[in-house]
Amino acid sequence: MKMELRKSFQFEAAHLLPLLPPSHKCRRLHGHSFGVEIAVHGPCDPVLGWVMDYAEIKSRFSPVWERLDHHYLNEIPGLENPTSENIAAWIWRELHQELPLLTEIVVSETCTARAIYRGP
Repeated sequence: MKMELRKSFQFEAAHLLPLLPPSHKCRRLHGHSFGVEIAVHGPCDPVLGWVMDYAEIKSRFSPVWERLDHHYLNEIPGLENPTSENIAAWIWRELHQELPLLTEIVVSETCTARAIYRGP
């Protein structure tokens, strides 16, 4: 039996979108309570009854989370233009080696706006 697991996280960060016209509100420095959802997919272990321990997802994401939480995203290499789309792809690049069952990264910048990345 194959299953998908999802684990949600949150981080606080500031950013601006430097490629937008100066008159656009997102060109100005602002912050979000970003949401991140990590999805993995794989076979259920017949003995343990799970794909993987949620704590393992958390421990693998923790170093990435520490680089994001309460930071200015534009200063992080690879996030000079930190749109939700670029943040999702950046998290994928940082995490996919550590989580081989990774299938999807969702980044929400508000409760109604999110970007979904499913790999290269």
